[in-house]
Amino acid sequence: MDIAQTLTSGARPIWLTGAAAALAGSVATELFGLAARAAGVPMEAGGVGADTAEPIMVGMFAMGTVICTFWGTVLAMLLARFAGNPSRTFVPAAVALTVVSFTTPVAAGATATSTKVMLCAAHVLAAAIIIPMFARRLSAADD
Repeated sequence: MDIAQTLTSGARPIWLTGAAAALAGSVATELFGLAARAAGVPMEAGGVGADTAEPIMVGMFAMGTVICTFWGTVLAMLLARFAGNPSRTFVPAAVALTVVSFTTPVAAGATATSTKVMLCAAHVLAAAIIIPMFARRLSAADD
C-alpha cells in the first residue's frame, strides 16, 4: 500500500478529519472562552514565570486549537502510515499530550487561579471533541 492510499484510506482523508476537528474544536473553545469572559473570569495570562499578564484576546482560543490540531493531524497521519493499530496508539498519545498541555496554564505567572482553571478546562473541551474524531477516523484505517 503506498502512502497516498494509507493517508486517504477509510471514510475520508485524515487531513480532512483534521480540518473538521480543528473547526469543531476551535468553535467550541472560542465559545467557552467567550462564556468565561461573560462570567467574569479575568482574561489575562502571563507566560511561564512571568511577572505581568497579557490580555487573552478574542480568537486566541480558536488559534491555539487550530495549531494543536494541525500537529495532531500530523501525528495521526504518521500513525496511520506506521502504526499497527493507529487508533489505539493515537488515543493514549493524544490524552498524554493534553495532560502535558496543562503545564503552560498551570505555570503561567501573574495569572488568576480562575483563569488557569478555565484555560485547562478549554484544553479538556478541545480534546474531548478532537480526539474522538481522529480515533473514529483511524479506526476506519484499521479495517
